[in-house]
Amino acid sequence: MRRPSIEPVVWQPPRPRSRPARNTLPALTVLAVNGLGTEDVVVDEKGNVFTGVADGRILRLTADGRRLDTIADTGGRPLGLELYPDGRLLVCDAAKGLLLADRASGEIETLVPRGPDLRVCNNAAVTGDGTIYFTDSTSRFDLEHYVADLIEHSGTGRLLRRNPDGSVDTVLTGLQFANGVALAPDESYLVVAQTGAYRLDKVRLRGGKSGTVSALDGNLPGFPDNLSTGSDGLIWVAMATPRDPLLDRLHPLHPSLRKAVWALPERLRPKEKRTVWVRAVDGADGRLVHEFYGTPDAFHMVTGVRERDGTVYLGSLQERAIATFTLG
Repeated sequence: MRRPSIEPVVWQPPRPRSRPARNTLPALTVLAVNGLGTEDVVVDEKGNVFTGVADGRILRLTADGRRLDTIADTGGRPLGLELYPDGRLLVCDAAKGLLLADRASGEIETLVPRGPDLRVCNNAAVTGDGTIYFTDSTSRFDLEHYVADLIEHSGTGRLLRRNPDGSVDTVLTGLQFANGVALAPDESYLVVAQTGAYRLDKVRLRGGKSGTVSALDGNLPGFPDNLSTGSDGLIWVAMATPRDPLLDRLHPLHPSLRKAVWALPERLRPKEKRTVWVRAVDGADGRLVHEFYGTPDAFHMVTGVRERDGTVYLGSLQERAIATFTLG
């Protein structure tokens, strides 16, 4: 696909308050799968792990890691996955839209198609009544060129809501590559990640402050990706890579400099660091509860994270595997 042009917007990034704690990552168990780009992971009531890969397939890995099955094929590029109340898998597909996949038959139902009103469906969270909050990362670029959106910083991402009657509302606009979504255990608020702004925002859904938005963490030291709510009640954050000092220096300067960076051959442009990095925060006040960071050889670029009963499951946009570790 031809590389699109960009129109960079001047922005002053906040100075990082902290750096990742070094070498805090427990030993990983890496489980290979037959597909590239296990962007997200979700775990069912039996301990089966589901992930989507770049060729459109949805895979199920048994709890013991011994059996891998293809349970569905979206024909697109699945990203975020969630369990839907009726037992199906909710799939955010960058090429097809917001989908439901039957775990038994593989049948795909389109809830919100990709089109002029939904370009990059990325991540979602589902309430008990079937209301779906989901992100449209950018109206400017396809997933293949997501880096262009981070460099341009034009802020065309949105948080959307699909109601049980099928209607779709816009909750937030102007987001910088809208990404992960996670609901509070009591569904009183949700958290949405802005990858390009290094921040997590909290949207209240109930009470006198319903609809108000505040920063849960407005100055992360890396690029947040998918979010999930753990069985521990914490908001788990996949940190795809640390912030790039060059990009931070260029954002406040003349836009032509970022155009020049974007025009470079891909091999010369800044790359993600080979890290494994996840955080868990208290959704009430943003307090950091867990941080796991390391640079193992066998896995990197965590884009999806899920905690269940003390085990943390990881997905990656760049790997042919999922990884797990156990909380101490």
